[in-house]
Amino acid sequence: MDDDNIFDVDDLNKIRVLDNETSTKTAQLKEECKDFIDKIDDFQTIVGGFIDLMDNLSTEVEREKLKAIGARNLLKSMAKQRESQQQQLVGLIHEKKTQLERYRIQLQSLEKTEAEQRDFIDQFILQK
Repeated sequence: MDDDNIFDVDDLNKIRVLDNETSTKTAQLKEECKDFIDKIDDFQTIVGGFIDLMDNLSTEVEREKLKAIGARNLLKSMAKQRESQQQQLVGLIHEKKTQLERYRIQLQSLEKTEAEQRDFIDQFILQK
């Protein structure tokens, strides 16, 4: 039998079934696997943090988006309200112009009546 394939006792007095080289490579592979798992755990932690950050950012973006929509709607509402007020004022101006024209005509009529009455009074006084 080959010395490498027989049972062997290691430094800790444990029986070994594998030869030294295979045992060493297995230990190295085990260590590399542990390092790989640690790196995967670190990666998952980083990705989890990134996902949390993106969730927070998306929440903030959504909040700002809603604010912008609200501001835009308020601006549209104010513009419509201003347009409505402007139309009301234009109507009021038209109404006041019509009323002013009526008052002018009434004033002219009253001035004409006053002049006629003055003439009548003047003629009446002269006839006496």
